[in-house]
Amino acid sequence: MMKLPIKSSIGTAVFLLLCSVSMTFGQSEYYNVRIHGDKGWTGPCEPSIAVSNADPNVVVAGAVLNYIYRSEDGGFTWKKQDMRSRYGVWGDPCLVSNSQGDFHYLHLSDPTGKNWNSEEILDRIVCQTSTDEGKSWGNDSFMGYAHPKDQDKEWAAVDLRNDDLFATWTEFDKYNSKEFPNDRSRILFSRYNGEGESKWTEPIILSEKEGNCLDSDSTTEGAVPAVGPDGQIYVAWSFDNEIHFDRSFDRGKTWLENDLKVADQPGGWDIDIAGVGRCNGMPVTGCDVSTGPFQGRIYVNWADQRNGEKDTDVFIAYSDDQGNSWSDPIRVNDDKKGAQQFLTWMSVDPITGSIYIVFYDRRNYNDTQTDVYLASSKDGGTTWVNERISESPFDATGGVFFGDYNNISSVDGVVRPIWTRQEGKETSIWTAIINK
Repeated sequence: MMKLPIKSSIGTAVFLLLCSVSMTFGQSEYYNVRIHGDKGWTGPCEPSIAVSNADPNVVVAGAVLNYIYRSEDGGFTWKKQDMRSRYGVWGDPCLVSNSQGDFHYLHLSDPTGKNWNSEEILDRIVCQTSTDEGKSWGNDSFMGYAHPKDQDKEWAAVDLRNDDLFATWTEFDKYNSKEFPNDRSRILFSRYNGEGESKWTEPIILSEKEGNCLDSDSTTEGAVPAVGPDGQIYVAWSFDNEIHFDRSFDRGKTWLENDLKVADQPGGWDIDIAGVGRCNGMPVTGCDVSTGPFQGRIYVNWADQRNGEKDTDVFIAYSDDQGNSWSDPIRVNDDKKGAQQFLTWMSVDPITGSIYIVFYDRRNYNDTQTDVYLASSKDGGTTWVNERISESPFDATGGVFFGDYNNISSVDGVVRPIWTRQEGKETSIWTAIINK
């Protein structure tokens, strides 16, 4: 079935098919678009994507280390820029759109430009904003400046009622610290308020328990915030083989004294997958802010190896009482047992309430060939439809930095996943044109 861009006619769609970059057909019914590719150990990866909440034809994406991409035709064609900041740009891109179509781009810092040869790398989380639909970027605000502590793995969420902006991340006393076992990690939260040097509130510690700094299962990692229909802030993260959860009802001023438990995460969040340099099952938090029947339902999506190291699966759990209690984990991938599904990300459509989850999938092969799948649910996460959305498999063979995550964004049925492929020493990032 042909999926057309949002505002284009059939004639325009045909023209774009003939003229735009790397659009192909194959195993998937959806157009695949190659946004950017490059060779080297750190080619584009860890992609993030945001569909404008004001005009879904405008889509903005980012990738390691400092790439920013913009589309005005729903993702068919893209223009690439290099993101620059006075505090440096060092990966972990996160893109979100507010209700007016402004975009926020959060990333790690490298203020001296010397990356790992500098003590100042990761000294803060940086946020840059575009008020012209991603054409230009400014407002280099920052949060969490606490040098020599390291700030890592941030994510953001927007309250679409008033466009308040929130962020969570992991603070390390010293990243990857092995020689000092007393160094600890913790989950932090900050809210943009536009005041002071940083323009962000002083960080609040969310995690009741601190982890180590080894960036593995005993490290507090993977905090992704979500906003509820009345401005509630929810966030989950992984630590010590469990998914932990916290919440605030006053725009982030106060939080629970004791964290709540979403689910066990057998095997932890640090997962071994053949051919992938490193892989994780960190959780993603979402909430239904639509006017549909599941309004206010909180979702947490993750991957784990409860069914064995050779059978990684994607799961979701939900709560209808603001996180006090949770459903049993629901298996999202619908294949037979024994295959690997990994690097999951979720989007809850703010208009329709539908849930979309993107992940890598090896159900069709007995080796390291990898497809990309989309799972969707219209009944609050109870049942799932799985679709292969990549036009062909790729073979992850190592030797390059493959990244820690993919991403997906949805607005009123306009669904845009984004993922990394590897071909030899080249990594490339892709999207699919999916309109539900």
